[in-house]
Amino acid sequence: MSAWDELARLGTATVYEAAGRQGYVSVSLHRVVPGARAAGPARTVRYGQDDNLMVHAAMAALEPGDVLVLTMPKPAPVALVGDLPATQAQAHGAAAVLVDGAVRDVDELAELGLPIWARYVSIRGSTKEAVGQIDVAVTLGGTPIEPGDAVVLDGAAIVPRDRIDEVLALARENKEARKRESLRKGLLSYDLDGLRQRVEGGG
Repeated sequence: MSAWDELARLGTATVYEAAGRQGYVSVSLHRVVPGARAAGPARTVRYGQDDNLMVHAAMAALEPGDVLVLTMPKPAPVALVGDLPATQAQAHGAAAVLVDGAVRDVDELAELGLPIWARYVSIRGSTKEAVGQIDVAVTLGGTPIEPGDAVVLDGAAIVPRDRIDEVLALARENKEARKRESLRKGLLSYDLDGLRQRVEGGG
């Protein structure tokens, strides 16, 4: 199993905790494909405001397994991705698309099956005039994202590329899984987490 597959399997909550509660993308996102999970290196794109010219340029730079991270100077409910760009992204091997803007054609996107998360769903169209940038530092939901950082999606969490191995090792300890097994045996988090003493006193 690749590191990306393992990050996707572990999921954002586990990865976020393993990273020391860092990398949380504080945005409510629409998960277009129900139940989708994905992870991969960030292929960051900064668009012009309300303009999706750069989505077409990004397709030429896309490497198999990349997560396209599409941002604008100011997030707005403007459709940056629809059926045709998503079809291109899937054909060129994108692992997923994370859009700090809107998507449209959501029924077609769900049928296509490429994992896509977006801040908005809107039919409002964009222009194709503003030249932006690819593979630059961006910020999404208050979290900085550098090209090559790990993007983990079921929610959204970011792991800096120089911490991926460390965070994976910590996540593999899987303390939550061990705790879940204890709870199945009838033990209480009230005791396992030392909460009884906090509630009932005694020091």
